[in-house]
Amino acid sequence: MNPLTISDAERRLIPSSGLKGPVPLLIAIMTFVMVVVGAAGLALANTSSVVKAGVEHRYSIQIADGAARAPAALAAARANPGVSRAVQVDPDDLRRTLERWLGPASKEADLPLPAIIDVDLKPGADPAAVAAAVTGAVPSARFVAHQASLAPLLGALRSLTLLTLGLVLMIALASAAAVVLAARGALDTHRGTIEVMHGIGATDDQVARIFVRQIAVDALLGGLAGTAVAGLIIGLILGNARTATTIAGAPPLGWNDALWLLLLPIAIALLATQVARSALIRALRERL
Repeated sequence: MNPLTISDAERRLIPSSGLKGPVPLLIAIMTFVMVVVGAAGLALANTSSVVKAGVEHRYSIQIADGAARAPAALAAARANPGVSRAVQVDPDDLRRTLERWLGPASKEADLPLPAIIDVDLKPGADPAAVAAAVTGAVPSARFVAHQASLAPLLGALRSLTLLTLGLVLMIALASAAAVVLAARGALDTHRGTIEVMHGIGATDDQVARIFVRQIAVDALLGGLAGTAVAGLIIGLILGNARTATTIAGAPPLGWNDALWLLLLPIAIALLATQVARSALIRALRERL
């Protein structure tokens, strides 16, 4: 017999309120929030991975005393076998970038501009060796890893990802606490029926099993409903996020992420079942 199957006799003893009842509605709301928060966390984790992979082998040579020494640094970088690409940034592009920050003052002819060379290393190349070659040719040059420059951004993304994971766990605990209250409330509501069942020889386990099955079904229905609504909203958001997909080269959420999100209503139903059973057995032994 399916553990989630509720017989007609059990339905007459403990009638279900359907999706309009407190447990399915509460689980639907909690699951909706969990799926949305979980999707945001997965999107942040994917974004962090894309950014980290994009700058993992990318470096820049910065020469503060102008472009006169840039050719020497560029030649030293290109001569190193570990360098796959070395290109000097156009000074006009640098000036346009400064103009966004400094305004008209950036157009003054005597404003010194640094020389910046973008460098891509081959996988397995030694950054220290490249840095030594560059600084050997131009002592004033700085060999900077893009990953180091983006470390605050990557750290913030990791922190936000951990925050979303914490929120999902907190919502799950809140759902468990709500299920406990609902289970105890069901005992009070059907106290007379339970006393009759005890009078004809039913054990606490048999009585609890009826309530647990109903709560499991209600939790699964509520979880699926909340997941469906959350999935619809997430789909609409992703449909309008084509620019982010184009920039990153991949959508914020993949099929593996969708699978994890689809497992949430099942996890919630299992959690509600276990928590409800423990709470019901304890309450039956203490109060009835």
